[in-house]
Amino acid sequence: MLHLTVLLLFLLSLTFPSTDASVFGGEPGFYGDDATGYGPVFEDQPVETIYPEESPEAKITMSCRARANPPATYQWRLNSQSIDLDGDNHYTLVGGDLVISNPIKNKHVGNYSCVATNDYGTVVSREAGVRFGYLDFFSSEEREAVHVKEGQGAVLLCAPPPHYPHELSFRWILNEFPIFITLDKRRFVSQTTGNLYISKVDFRMCLRLDCNATLSFHPTILLSFFFYTPYLVKGPIRKYPADIKVKFPDTYALVGQNVTMECFALGNPIPQIRWKKMNGELPSNHDVSMAGAHLHLYNVQYEDEGTYECEALNSKGKDWHRARVSVEAFPEWTESINSTEKDISSDYTMSCVASGKPKPHVQWLKNSYHYPLSSQRDLRFSGLTFKDSGMYQCIAENRHGVIYANAELRVIACAPTFEHNPVKWRILGAKNGRVVIECKPKAAPKPSFSWSKGTELLFNSTRVLIWEDGSLEILNVTEADEGRYTCFAENNRGQANSTGSLSITEATKITLAPSNADVTVGENTHMQCAASHDSTLDITFVWTLDAHTIDIDREGSHYERNLLLIKNTQLKHSGRYTCTAQTPVDNVTASANLVVRGPPGSPGGVRVEEIRDKSVRLIWSRGTDNHSPISKYTIQCRDSFSQEDWRDATTSPPDVEGNAESATVVDLFPWTEYEFRVIATNTLGTGDPSSPSPKVTTLEAVPVVAPSDIGGGGTSRELTITWTPVQPQYYYGRNFGYIIAFKPRDGYEWRKVTVADPGAKHYVHKDSSILASTEFEVKVKAFNSKGEGPYSLMAVIYSAQDVPSKAPTSVGARALSATEAIVWWLPVTQHTVEGYQVRYWRKAEDSETSSQRVVLSSRENRTRLDNMRPDSHYLIEVKAYNAAGYGPPSQHLQIYTKKAPPSRPPKIISKKLKGTSVNIAWEHVEPLANESTIDGYKVLYRQASKSTGTLFNTGKRSIDLPMHKDGDYIVEVRAYSEGGDGAVAQIRISGNTSIKYQRNTFTKMYKAPF
Repeated sequence: MLHLTVLLLFLLSLTFPSTDASVFGGEPGFYGDDATGYGPVFEDQPVETIYPEESPEAKITMSCRARANPPATYQWRLNSQSIDLDGDNHYTLVGGDLVISNPIKNKHVGNYSCVATNDYGTVVSREAGVRFGYLDFFSSEEREAVHVKEGQGAVLLCAPPPHYPHELSFRWILNEFPIFITLDKRRFVSQTTGNLYISKVDFRMCLRLDCNATLSFHPTILLSFFFYTPYLVKGPIRKYPADIKVKFPDTYALVGQNVTMECFALGNPIPQIRWKKMNGELPSNHDVSMAGAHLHLYNVQYEDEGTYECEALNSKGKDWHRARVSVEAFPEWTESINSTEKDISSDYTMSCVASGKPKPHVQWLKNSYHYPLSSQRDLRFSGLTFKDSGMYQCIAENRHGVIYANAELRVIACAPTFEHNPVKWRILGAKNGRVVIECKPKAAPKPSFSWSKGTELLFNSTRVLIWEDGSLEILNVTEADEGRYTCFAENNRGQANSTGSLSITEATKITLAPSNADVTVGENTHMQCAASHDSTLDITFVWTLDAHTIDIDREGSHYERNLLLIKNTQLKHSGRYTCTAQTPVDNVTASANLVVRGPPGSPGGVRVEEIRDKSVRLIWSRGTDNHSPISKYTIQCRDSFSQEDWRDATTSPPDVEGNAESATVVDLFPWTEYEFRVIATNTLGTGDPSSPSPKVTTLEAVPVVAPSDIGGGGTSRELTITWTPVQPQYYYGRNFGYIIAFKPRDGYEWRKVTVADPGAKHYVHKDSSILASTEFEVKVKAFNSKGEGPYSLMAVIYSAQDVPSKAPTSVGARALSATEAIVWWLPVTQHTVEGYQVRYWRKAEDSETSSQRVVLSSRENRTRLDNMRPDSHYLIEVKAYNAAGYGPPSQHLQIYTKKAPPSRPPKIISKKLKGTSVNIAWEHVEPLANESTIDGYKVLYRQASKSTGTLFNTGKRSIDLPMHKDGDYIVEVRAYSEGGDGAVAQIRISGNTSIKYQRNTFTKMYKAPF
């Protein structure tokens, strides 16, 4: 049998030809395996060129250079037609560059492309245009002087002369060069038309103004002359509303480009220019310049597309203009072609895919000519021949431009050779493992493969498999598989073989595998791993977390090598840990999961919708719960007045549950800029806040807060009315001011005065007929652009009266609940006292200026304080007042409010019918650490259609209530404490004796409603 095998191997070697025996005769020599040349590759291509008509250099140079072996030869095309370099003495070829001497506009304008050729093929460059640039003179016709009234606006037309290219730069000269008009919020020069716009003309002498137009490459500055004389008018200057005269058009922009929009208005007072994007925020990459007249969008992206609005506003009125910015894109390759070598007779597909807007059209060239058999995307070859070799180009084009991709396809044929990639001379295999011996000779067409072990031919079996690429695979190897293995490769060009030796080692085995672990953030844990291996080989252990290798040296603060100790675990350490024991021959792995539980991650995608005057709807995306379900969300807001101060927002519903992804934020201030963030909480803690939402401004509303502390007084000839101004967050809209109304106490008609300054604190009314100690009634209200608010409480002042000189004494107070207290004092014994003001505020958290106030008449010396915060330290002061103002305050009194009432509702655990009554039972409510101790329970029994009913107090945890025959009734149960009433649980009882359960209503109530 051994002799037969040797004979077969000998016969096989005889059948392999020793010289190339091609069935593809006549192929070029450079398609063999020893070819070293390559086709042309462009290193320099022509670019768009503008030739100034008055250029002193009477030539144009179009660049072209290609790297190639052998060197390339060059030709040029004009408008896709070959240029006869010998027949036109204007053209000269210098290397690959085309030089056009003494260019003629009508003859040499057009699109040029360079063609580079060598033995391997031909490529054509991108097209580049040659255009003649020029800037004619302004018309010599004298223009009339412009007459304008002071305070009016003016537009001076530039009317630039014919020119190319279209991008001119405009400036205006004042009287003489080089004094240019300074541009500001009053003066603007359009870089589109060149016109000069003056929103409001100031008084000046007769001026000479010149329009200056330049091209970037043009050596000459051209001027157009005007004479501008303001016509002077006596008397007051007339004011008029904003009127937009410079309006940006609908614009197309390309992705990555910069865009500038112009907007300018005439008006007196000088209008302010504001920009916004409809249905969204202005892009983050925007900039406003020229006192608002220019809106720049840098590096434009698709999301910047939309309608933009320019608003011009002054005290007399406003104007606005809108136009659309549409974003499109130059062609860009998402899949392109590369130079490659392919075996003769094989199949091959070239693919080109381009993105862009509009969608680009794709076409193919071979050796600079259109390839007729291609689809738009793919170029497919079946059974390649030498004729398919050449230079291929893929071209993608839309209305914004053209891009090229170049590649050389080389079809080769050669006999098998192991010269550069022989079979590995020594191969190691692990016992009972799998061994693959690669066989990858260079050969074209693809060879057939066979293998032998020693002198024995190998065939496919359950353990042995010869792959299609020639590799030999042996499964479940043993020491009997050791030996010399030879790979034989043969095609129609010849044959070759290569030999390597296989040795078998002991297999590596995991003897101690890691185990699953579950920890909380900050705890320590460990993963263990051990393995046995062949003693002649080195072994290493590698740990990975979710397929990423752990660098223990770099991450030593959390990892130690000894059994992979994981210290101070963080959320990022969760995942699947894999231990890999590896030798040069084989490797084995074992894995375990580590769960690290912690507070939830930050929510994402916070955005604001449904913006109203006092509410918005907030939407977000859930963050990770970090293996502990999210129990609730906290919404926080920050307004333009609090700057860096985040505070908890009021929401509807008040408690945002853990499965929510939206909430309505209420109790906001109108016409205030807000941003919001969301924080998730689970049983392990509170996570990081989300990124802030985009800033939004609530809608305007009529003011509801009136000025406070109305007072005043004065001499016999004047009356001074004073007040505390409304804080800016209560303006609720633009154009905020005050309306002061006053009259003698026995008069009938109110005199009203408007003060437009929102920060004003007093108004002085001068009247020589006012007598001393005349009694006046005074009231003040606020107004804005949406309307007028309510008047303040009416105050009585005297034209010559002093404020009280004494402070109230014996001031005392005590807390009634978590949100209420009572305060009392001894009255001030001065007959001029008209009443008292009580102020109270939290000592640490509030400022004295933001204190809450209660105003009382002089007949009262005690009052209740409400809307206080639970478990808080308050300061209280009392002072007397009269029409002249406030007297000195009392000493500050300190009190502490009670702890908050229970926040959790009772859990109703049973409902039993007992004849004509029903028994309701509930679990005891355990107060939280920051809540008051439970004193008992309140049960409200009412008809479903009414809000009032019968109230029961009980210290028990059940109650019997009478059953009614008709109608539905609601039973409300809540705990109460010294801090007030807690959250409510409800059930519905029907007259037909059925009981319907309602979802618990979690409403915090600090003041008893019954």
